[in-house]
Amino acid sequence: MTNGPARQDRADPAVDPGGFLAGLGRLGDGEPWPIAEAALALASLEERGAPIRAALERLRALQAATAGRVRPDMTPQDAAAALSQALIEDGGITGDDENYDDLKNANLIRVMERGRGLPVSLGILGMACGRAAGWTMAGLAFPGHFLVQLGCGGGRTVIDLFHGGVTLDAEALRAMLKAAQGAAAELKPRHYAAVSDREVLLRLQNNIKLRLVQKGDLSGAADVVERMLLIAPARPALHREAGLLNAHAGRLSRAIAALEAYIRLETLDGPRRDAQAMIDKLRGQLN
Repeated sequence: MTNGPARQDRADPAVDPGGFLAGLGRLGDGEPWPIAEAALALASLEERGAPIRAALERLRALQAATAGRVRPDMTPQDAAAALSQALIEDGGITGDDENYDDLKNANLIRVMERGRGLPVSLGILGMACGRAAGWTMAGLAFPGHFLVQLGCGGGRTVIDLFHGGVTLDAEALRAMLKAAQGAAAELKPRHYAAVSDREVLLRLQNNIKLRLVQKGDLSGAADVVERMLLIAPARPALHREAGLLNAHAGRLSRAIAALEAYIRLETLDGPRRDAQAMIDKLRGQLN
């Protein structure tokens, strides 16, 4: 994964967040995306009227503050400390332990406004700021708690921005995994493998979707999946999920459209037949 942001010949996220995200959705996963701008665009679509321009200005200030701390011959640990100081100590953006499940913690506009967020929302900010400083940043596939990897000077380290920007070695990662999954869990390379920016953004949105489902807000959850489809339009499972959620929410026309898109992408005959049967049933309810 390279260090510079993906080239942008597309919509302004403050003017046309949907167009901006759809442009990203057409990109591959080989290059970093403007990940914080994408998260802000998603937040703007979630909450119409949220102050995205102010958040973009704050983002630029945080990126500049991080870049201003770059020194020659920094180790990854030095860089992690500089990132933590710019984002957490000086920027005042920390993990929200007290109201972890507050939906505002996953809306990056509100995170930047309130100074509190989830591990993945703080990780996205850290990735954007670290890249502005010239470091290689990636989200990791670690289960249960979002972590970022920082690379510079030929080395790498893992950072937990939710818990004060601490760096984690293999022993700390193993202990964290066992605490979450039980004493028998063992740290595997897949647990600290880098994931694409698309996956990080989907993880952010999945946090919102799960909380809405738990609250019984299926229409809201369907809206989240439809936003996810802007950045991952080729994923059949998301189209199917949008269809099911919209159907349960009583939005039959949207459910049918999503399931039709699913059928166009799905390659297995059995799931396609099941989706068509559901479409036929939903059409019967429309008549």
